[in-house]
Amino acid sequence: MYKFPEGLYTDVRIEDVFQTSIQITMGRLDDVKEKSYRAAFIRLYDGKRWFYASTSDVDGIQGEIDALASMASKNENIEKDPIFKRHEVNEGEFLKFIGKDSVKEISLNEKIGLLKEYYPIIAHSEHVKLWRANYIDLNVKKSFYSSKGSNIVFDTQRVGMRIGFELSDGEKKFADRFDRGSNYFASLKGLEKEIETRFNKAVLFLKEAVDVKPGKYTVVLSPEAAGVFAHESFGHKSESDFMIGDESMKEEWKIGKKVGSEILSIVDDGNIMGTGYTPFDDEGTRAKETYLIKNGILAGRLHSAKTAAALKEELTGNARALNFEYEPIVRMTTTYIKGGDKSFEELISEIDEGVLIETLKHGSGMSTFTLAPSMAYMIRNGKVAEPVKISVVSGNVFETLNEIDGLTKDVKILEFALGGCGKFEQFPLPVGFGGPYVRVKSLNVR
Repeated sequence: MYKFPEGLYTDVRIEDVFQTSIQITMGRLDDVKEKSYRAAFIRLYDGKRWFYASTSDVDGIQGEIDALASMASKNENIEKDPIFKRHEVNEGEFLKFIGKDSVKEISLNEKIGLLKEYYPIIAHSEHVKLWRANYIDLNVKKSFYSSKGSNIVFDTQRVGMRIGFELSDGEKKFADRFDRGSNYFASLKGLEKEIETRFNKAVLFLKEAVDVKPGKYTVVLSPEAAGVFAHESFGHKSESDFMIGDESMKEEWKIGKKVGSEILSIVDDGNIMGTGYTPFDDEGTRAKETYLIKNGILAGRLHSAKTAAALKEELTGNARALNFEYEPIVRMTTTYIKGGDKSFEELISEIDEGVLIETLKHGSGMSTFTLAPSMAYMIRNGKVAEPVKISVVSGNVFETLNEIDGLTKDVKILEFALGGCGKFEQFPLPVGFGGPYVRVKSLNVR
């Protein structure tokens, strides 16, 4: 398709994008956007430097390649370069979201109608002071070509809706949301009962929650809380670009080192359906199941071709770009904690006094992490008890990884409608995360 210059590595990523966003606030349709575009990102490597260009003129891609080549230095030994050798060669068409499965085939009226079906469930409650309903979708078909011979076409799709609401009961206030993401529009239908259950639970929490007594507790993290912990506190540490050129980090993060409890395994895998689904990364590498921790041992990390060559490790399919304007950098796909051998009832039955973190406002952390719970509950004598208001749960990452002493069998992968992962200036990138219910012996709760 393109004439690639000799003595250089070149790849081209073409993106065909369709997206929708809708917002309804207090019954008022105040934002409706639908757009589509076609654009490309071009890279060229001469063994010493990378050269980049992005363009919305896909007919001018050859000209961009030629312009980049004029700035590079021809390298007769490019095929011996470690980064060049790392790049995979893949061919074929891998399209999942076509025909009736594509959000492009669903009318704007049907998407607006979806929100209108749901918001009356919460809109007329005396406790609701403000509510907002959002719908988004994003369908991207990518065509990837390289001078090594890659020729692939694949697609990704994200669909989601959120109903957020602010509640009050006298002086008491509480904000919550129902959030559902998926790969398919059909998955957003028939959620009335789930929305009603979540809303009623939020109202009950508003009325009955009391302040927690600060202290150290055995804490059970829900799949949502466990997933955020795995993503924020360990997943980012597994993105290998932060190690390049730092010998102390390489030693600290040596593969084979014990970093957690022997029952703990954390995996990243772009093959899992959901908002982190990415069958190939933006360097044309196939998605792979990558164990970051396996039975408590540091087992792997996430790579681009550049970082894999630098650390003499294998590709993982984690070189991702936000869109055609950006170069691929090392990013997570779907990162989650593997399940264990307990039921939820067994997990909490062994706790005399503890805390269950069910939903989160947000979480962050690297060496020390913090989770800001939304809904949480005391555990007393092996049973879930009264709702409690908690400002923050915190701990040292490595201590926490080693203090995990129970995991449920069932694992849930979370798919959220809005937001995503941020790194450098590339935000929000769709990702998935989750896990089982995770029991931690001791965490600071206040």
